[in-house]
Amino acid sequence: MRRLTRTHLVEEGLSCYADDAVLVVSELVTNAVQHSHGREVTLTLTLHNGYLRINVHDGVPSRRPTPENPCNEDEHGRGLLLVQTVADDRRGAWGISNDGASTWCELALAGS
Repeated sequence: MRRLTRTHLVEEGLSCYADDAVLVVSELVTNAVQHSHGREVTLTLTLHNGYLRINVHDGVPSRRPTPENPCNEDEHGRGLLLVQTVADDRRGAWGISNDGASTWCELALAGS
């Protein structure tokens, strides 16, 4: 999904957003795969009103996770913190659907 994201953004003339988008996709898809235990995961990229929206749906309703502040020794727990940081840096936002089955991130495109 990382490769498909990069290819799509380059084809749309948005290669300058590819690194950030690929990082977000990697984190959100990894969480979805781990959480859904390998069930179907859907990635959707849309451009709307000056934003790139990344949506990952795993179809498994759950509690709404929050970014954590892991210890230096922890091997996990930084993904949503990274997504939040990228969204903040790109004047965007991120969130989780009410049922917890989808996570999204919006990144502002230049000039918006």
